[in-house]
Amino acid sequence: MLRTIKNIRNAEPVLEGAGVHLHRAFGYYQQPDYDPFLMLDDFRNDDPERYLAGFPWHPHRGIETITYMLEGSAEHGDSLGNRGVIQKGEVQWMTAGSGIIHQEMPKPDAQGRMYGFQLWTNLPAKEKMSTPRYRDLKAEDMPVLSGPESCQIKIICGEYGGIRGPVEEIFVQPQYWDVEVKSDTSVRLPAQRGFTCFIYAYEGVADVMGMQIRNRQIVLFEDGDEIEISAQNSGFKFLFLCGKPLHESISWKGPIVMNTREEINLAFKELADDNFIKVKAGY
Repeated sequence: MLRTIKNIRNAEPVLEGAGVHLHRAFGYYQQPDYDPFLMLDDFRNDDPERYLAGFPWHPHRGIETITYMLEGSAEHGDSLGNRGVIQKGEVQWMTAGSGIIHQEMPKPDAQGRMYGFQLWTNLPAKEKMSTPRYRDLKAEDMPVLSGPESCQIKIICGEYGGIRGPVEEIFVQPQYWDVEVKSDTSVRLPAQRGFTCFIYAYEGVADVMGMQIRNRQIVLFEDGDEIEISAQNSGFKFLFLCGKPLHESISWKGPIVMNTREEINLAFKELADDNFIKVKAGY
């Protein structure tokens, strides 16, 4: 059954970190509709002055963050002693679990561009205090497939056409693809029944169930088995997300997402008492 549209939203400009101008597709107030996903930020920007301040040291607990770079790069470091740089076309998948303190400092390309997205996904209650871990994905690690009707699909996580992406053992079983539909063509993509499914447009224009969708719009779908996207003459690029809802209570404050107010209060008390990090560098 073809999924119908539940909601269309425009990403809203927000200021985050030490002064990074970005657009938020959804977040705290919309989260129940997007379970198990918590937030999607679009940080595409052509002016280094509007993003170079970056995201200095800050904590996370109870979530996973997935950063996908289109242009430019981001230097990162954390309380586990990890250091590195995410380049164009690369992905960093971080499971914060029991707690991590890290920083992300964006850098421009030669044209001053820094384009990318950060997705937050929730962790099930039983995995909130799991051991933090990273998966850094090079561009060549992620299969790029030619789908039906002139459609190209880059698999960041999940499976399409029997080909699996490189990220395994993700708690909410998401499908995360970067999709391009060529000019004046249509494509139907599978979306498992009972899972939350949405797309986020980042280039071109498309028709979705009779509605025109363009850059920085997010389309959340009702339940069903597949979605249909019809690109107009400019072609269309979008992120495709599909994940199994957790249907669990949420208590969310800033960069920490737990299940109860007591757990949130404990997390911030541990921060104040310098007892937040459960896994030390070198382990």
